[in-house]
Amino acid sequence: MVGKMLTTNAIMDPVLRPLLKMPPLLSIVIISLTISLIITFVYKLVTDQKKMKELRDGIKSTQEELKKHRANPKKMMEIQKKAMEKNMQYMISSLKPTLITLLPIILIFGWLNTNMGYYPLEPGKEFQVSIFLKEGVTGNVTLTSVPELDFVSNAEQNIEDSKVTWTLKGKAGEYVLEFEHNGESYQKDILITNERRYKPPIENIKDSFIKRIEISNKVIIYLNLLGWKIGWFGTYIIFSLIFSTGIRKLLRIY
Repeated sequence: MVGKMLTTNAIMDPVLRPLLKMPPLLSIVIISLTISLIITFVYKLVTDQKKMKELRDGIKSTQEELKKHRANPKKMMEIQKKAMEKNMQYMISSLKPTLITLLPIILIFGWLNTNMGYYPLEPGKEFQVSIFLKEGVTGNVTLTSVPELDFVSNAEQNIEDSKVTWTLKGKAGEYVLEFEHNGESYQKDILITNERRYKPPIENIKDSFIKRIEISNKVIIYLNLLGWKIGWFGTYIIFSLIFSTGIRKLLRIY
C-alpha cells in the first residue's frame, strides 16, 4: 500500500503539487475542470461524431415511438429491441475514449486520495492515535515510536470497550508507531509535517489483535450543503458533472 502510494506521488507530484498551495475548494474545481476538458476532447477526437449524433437521434426517436404504442405490446417489443441495439452501439463507440483516459484518471485519483482527503498532523500540536481491538482482547497495550514522540498520555494504556487512545505530539518527520500486546505487535507509519501531506489515517487490519487504527487527521470539508459535508470525491463528482455537461453542450458533442 505504501509502495503504491509513493509510486503514485512520484508520478503525479511534478504536475499536481502546485494544487496543494491553493485553497482546497479551488484546487478541486481546477482538477474537475481539467479532467472534464481532457475527457471531452479525447472523446471528440476518437469518436465519429456524425455516427454518435445519428445514434442519439435514433435512441430519442425510439423513446417517442414507445410512448405512441403503449397499447400495443407486440409493437413495443419490436421498438425496444431496436432501442437496445442502438444503445449497445452507442456504448461500444463510447468505450474507446473511456479506456484511453482510464489510466491517467486512476493515477490522478490515487494522488488526490493521498493528498486531498485530510489535513496533516502539524509539528508541536497534539493528536490522537486510537486502536480498535478484536473481540476478546483484554489487558494493556503499550505504544512506542521510532523516532520517539512526546507522550501526553501514558504509553501503556488499559483496554476499555475494545478501544485504546493515546495523545501525542512531535516534531516534523516520519515516525513508526508500534503497538504491543502480550508479545504480539503491529506497526503503523505516520507523518508530521507543515506540508499538505499525510499517511493514510485509517487502516483496517485482518491478521492482528488490532481490528482498526485511526489517526486524528482532520477531514477536509470542501462543500457544506445545508449540513451535508462533502469531501474531495463528492465535490469532484458535482463539479465534473457541471463542467462536462456545459462543455459538451458548448462544443455540441454527442
